[in-house]
Amino acid sequence: MSGLTHVELLWLKKRIENYIRFGKAVDNRIVDKSRRVVAFAPGSIFAFVRWTANDFGTVASRIDILRAVGPGKRCSTIAYVRPGADILLTAISWPNVERVLEIIDAVEALDIDAIDVPPEYWRHVHSRLAARESPRPYTRQRHDAWLLRRRIEP
Repeated sequence: MSGLTHVELLWLKKRIENYIRFGKAVDNRIVDKSRRVVAFAPGSIFAFVRWTANDFGTVASRIDILRAVGPGKRCSTIAYVRPGADILLTAISWPNVERVLEIIDAVEALDIDAIDVPPEYWRHVHSRLAARESPRPYTRQRHDAWLLRRRIEP
C-alpha cells in the first residue's frame, strides 16, 4: 500500500461522468481513453462527483466531500475510492448535488480554496441539507478563525 487514497475517474460520453470538483491530487495515472486514477495524500479533502444517465436522462447524481485517510486508519467504503475515505458530506439527487455545488462556488467566490475549509463546515452542510434546512454561509471571518485555530492546535 502506498498510503495514498486512489480515486478512479470515468467518463463515457452521455452515460457516466466521475470527476473531482476540488482537491489537490498528488498523482494522476491514465488507464485508458475513458479512465484515469488520481491519488490524494492522507488528510487531503476533495469533492468527488458521480453522474450516470441512460437513454431517458439522468439516472443518478451524487457528490461526496471526502478526507483521504492514512494507512491503517478507519474509513468508509465509497465506490471508486480505494481503500476508502472519511465522509464529510454526501448529497444524492441532482437538486441536492446542485445545492452543494452552489455552496462550493460561494466559498470559492470568497477567494478561498475549498480544500482549506474545515471538515466541520462540510459536516455542518451535510447535516443541514439532510434536515432540509439551509446551511450557514461560509464567511471570510469564519475562515480566518479556522486558520488561527489550526495554527494553535496540535
